[in-house]
Amino acid sequence: MQSIWLRFITGALGLCLLSAAAVAANTGSELELQLEHAGQTRYYRVHLPPQLKSGQPLPLVVALHGGGGHRGIMADPRWYGLSPKADQAGFIVAYPNGVSRWPGGQFATWNAGNCCGAARDQAVDDVGFIRAMVAAIAQRWPVDRQRVFATGMSNGAMLAYRLACEAPDVFRAIAAVAGTDNTRSCPRGRAVSVLHIHALDDERVLFNGGAGRQDGLREQVTDFTSVPATLTRWTQRLACPAQGRVVLQQAGAQCTEYAPCQSGTEVQLCTTATGGHSWPGGQSPRKSKADPSQAISATDLLWAFFQRQSEH
Repeated sequence: MQSIWLRFITGALGLCLLSAAAVAANTGSELELQLEHAGQTRYYRVHLPPQLKSGQPLPLVVALHGGGGHRGIMADPRWYGLSPKADQAGFIVAYPNGVSRWPGGQFATWNAGNCCGAARDQAVDDVGFIRAMVAAIAQRWPVDRQRVFATGMSNGAMLAYRLACEAPDVFRAIAAVAGTDNTRSCPRGRAVSVLHIHALDDERVLFNGGAGRQDGLREQVTDFTSVPATLTRWTQRLACPAQGRVVLQQAGAQCTEYAPCQSGTEVQLCTTATGGHSWPGGQSPRKSKADPSQAISATDLLWAFFQRQSEH
C-alpha cells in the first residue's frame, strides 16, 4: 500500500525536510512559521519582498500546493516562480502546508470539499486554518486587507475555490490552475473574481470532467467537476454576461473574459493546448511529467488579474 501511496503523490518529488526555524528574518527573505488551529500544529512559509522596507501595506497572495506536495515545492522558484514575481512586483506570499502524517509536511492534501485524501476524509478545517494564517501574517507585517488573494495548483486550486465560497470577506480574487470547483456548498457572500487556467489535455483533472490518471488511488480524489461546469457556476453566481470576450489568442493559448460581473468582479478562463496537469510557464518538479506549456505564464497572468481587481 505504501508504494501505491507514493505513486499517487508523485507531485511531491524534490522533497526536502523543512524545519520550523526561521530561514531568515529580513525583508527579501523567507520565514518558516507555525500556528495551532483546531487541535493541530499547522505550518506555513512566508516570503517577504524587499518592498516591505517601505512600511506601506502590501498585497498578500496565499499560494496553495497541489495534492501530495508541500509548501517547499510551491515556494521553490524553479517550479512556479511566485517568490521572484513577489520581489519584482512587491507583494507578500504565504505558502501554507496541507495536512500530512510526515514530519516535514510532505505528501500533504487539502480539504476542498469532495477532494482530496486524508484532509477530506478527516474533515480538516483548512478554511479556518487559512483564515487564521492570514490574520497572523497581517498582525505581524503591513498587509493591505483589501488586496488579499489566493492561488493554487490542482488540489490547491480546489481549495482556492472553497476559499472564494467560504471566506469572501478575506479574499478579493482567486486564480485556480489545473483544479476545478469541487466544493460541496457555496454560501452567498461578497463577490469574488475568478481566474481559471487549465490545459485542454490535462490527464488528471480532465477538462471535460472526471478523474484521469491517478496512479492507482482514485479513492483519494473524486469525479472532478469539469472546467465548463465550473465556469458556468461562477459566471452565473456573479451575474456575468453569458458570452465571453476573447482577450488573448496566440499559438497554444487563449483567454476569454466574462465581465462586467456583480460588484465589478470578473471571471476569466485561460486554456493551453498542451502541458497536461501543470503550471503554464513554469517547470515541472516531476521528471516523468510532460513539460508545462510555455505559451503563457500562469504566474504573470494571475498577478495581472489580481492587480485589476485592486482597481475596482
